Amino acid sequence: MSRASTQELTRQRVGSSTVLQIVRVTDPADPRLHDYTNLTDVALRTRREPAEGLYMAESSTVIRRAVAAGHRPRSFLMAAKWLDGMADVVEAAADASTGGAPVFVADEEVLEAITGFHLHRGALAAMHRPPLADVADLLAAARDGEGARRVVVLEDIVDHTNIGAAMRACAAMGVDAVLLTPRSADPLYRRAVRVSMGTVFQVPWTRIHDWPHAAADTGRTGGVALLRELGFTVAALALEDDSISLDDLAADPPERLATVFGTEGDGLKQKTIADCDVTVRIPMAGAVDSLNVASAVAVAAWATRAEDLGRPVRGAV
Repeated sequence: MSRASTQELTRQRVGSSTVLQIVRVTDPADPRLHDYTNLTDVALRTRREPAEGLYMAESSTVIRRAVAAGHRPRSFLMAAKWLDGMADVVEAAADASTGGAPVFVADEEVLEAITGFHLHRGALAAMHRPPLADVADLLAAARDGEGARRVVVLEDIVDHTNIGAAMRACAAMGVDAVLLTPRSADPLYRRAVRVSMGTVFQVPWTRIHDWPHAAADTGRTGGVALLRELGFTVAALALEDDSISLDDLAADPPERLATVFGTEGDGLKQKTIADCDVTVRIPMAGAVDSLNVASAVAVAAWATRAEDLGRPVRGAV
């Protein structure tokens, strides 16, 4: 790249050792922008981002929530007009020993050429993807070490919008942790993060493998059995002949409850329903017999909430 195509600047904070590296970019093909290319290619990005250990935070609000939750930026991308408004977040991410996360700045048309869409939400940040926690460790650490009491399991929810909306419902309704089966979509994909309004950083989540049960020759404890081992009653949300009403479950809820939700089309797998302790249906009026999964999560989580929803939420800003 020629000197004419980019201008690199550094800014020293007064009275501080923090150095900000601001890089003015005019070439969309700059190899340093690799993290931000092809953002509209869902199939490519959902494979590439986990493999490369990154995810994309879109908008100043989402970036702030990610940083508040302890996630580390790799770099930032924004128009120059957003620099002042994002200065505190950028400075917080800077590390004097490494030079901090570079801030790539470009004109609007260059940003659109890089990302494939009009960047109107302030900024993008390529974030280091945190490692997934062990299920037992995640649930034990919830509620400041007291252990989770309310858990939501999302089985094979492949739509990123539904994942984001379900995560937002879990944050709003005081769910302690979310577990996703291996085929469920990535909560850190930018569409899921955007729909969740950044609440994916508030609710602890991880993947639960060997779902709903482990193969006999593995010697491992499968998903439903693991939850039961950890003290949870496992409730499948499904329209079965023997389903009890959500009202009945809410009237006398167990101390530790894990509710399991499936896709709108096929619902939960029959083997999942068979493994669970109880099957529950949400009472509905008229001819309606099902809800969008995020709506179902919100209704069930509210009805079975463990305490006042006014308690502080980890990572909230």
